[in-house]
Amino acid sequence: MHLLRRTLLQGAAAACTSPLMLPRAALAEAYPARPVRIVIGFAAGGPMDIVARILSQWLTPRLGQPVLVENRPGAGGNLGTETVVRAAPDGHTLLICGPVNTINGALYERLPFDFARDIAPVAGLVRVPLVMVVHPSVPASTVPEFIAHARSKSRPIAMASAGIGTPQHVAGELFKMMAGVDLLHVPYRGSGPALADLLGGQSVQVMFDAVPSALGHIRGGGLRALAVTTSARSEALADIPMLADVLPGYAASSWYGVGTPRSTPPEVVERLNREINAGLADPGLVAQFASLGATPMPGTPADLGSLIAEETEKWGRVVRAAGVKVE
Repeated sequence: MHLLRRTLLQGAAAACTSPLMLPRAALAEAYPARPVRIVIGFAAGGPMDIVARILSQWLTPRLGQPVLVENRPGAGGNLGTETVVRAAPDGHTLLICGPVNTINGALYERLPFDFARDIAPVAGLVRVPLVMVVHPSVPASTVPEFIAHARSKSRPIAMASAGIGTPQHVAGELFKMMAGVDLLHVPYRGSGPALADLLGGQSVQVMFDAVPSALGHIRGGGLRALAVTTSARSEALADIPMLADVLPGYAASSWYGVGTPRSTPPEVVERLNREINAGLADPGLVAQFASLGATPMPGTPADLGSLIAEETEKWGRVVRAAGVKVE
């Protein structure tokens, strides 16, 4: 009887200290209990990968556990998203999300998840412009010269992208429609592989890429920048004109945020949001992002949720108007 009573008392004590019984503040402070992984749905070297690695360096000392970046390329970012959707909802698996996640809902008829339903927004990270870049062998130094060159070709110029339905792809499709030119879309499994071929100049000649991944190649002379895609000039490329100067009304940009499996405890989401927003207010981190042409995008989980809803509607219209299909 005494043994049974002691066992029951020990079980009750353990239950009182379980995560479900801990106060909200204590639960947040107890997190994380092991290394945290940040999943991105594209290959290493692209803009999403660069942003993820900057974030991991910031979070590691503040969470007290290693924060590791895991590349899961494939299916336009869907493989990485599904990895997080199916992960335990405890904050130890995070997703770097962006426009591609809002585009895929319109692009794919059947997905094994619903991004808006299955991923909980945690925090915004940064917004970045795209830049229209060409291989130096392309005889064009301005957008009008490129349009004239494209129209003079008997075969369409090959346009690289980070994958079907990515921001790089739909930005190029929008350019094709507004400029009245035909470009041959060549999708890759991320910006890194696409840029590698663009630098070679044999397979593809033009790309609409995010500034963070293209900037070094532009400054090093491996690529020529023709225009940025936003409605304002990029500080990182201050001498590069806007595409809207030639095609009024043209606007496209990319953004990155952090998500986690839907049922993750709100205390953990709040902890992550607080740590990320602290980074976006840190002068050193802000300068690091600014050097890549990225602007901090702090806010609440609800702010990121509203952005996701807006982008889902916007890019859905573009996908349908351009007739973008999964090949």
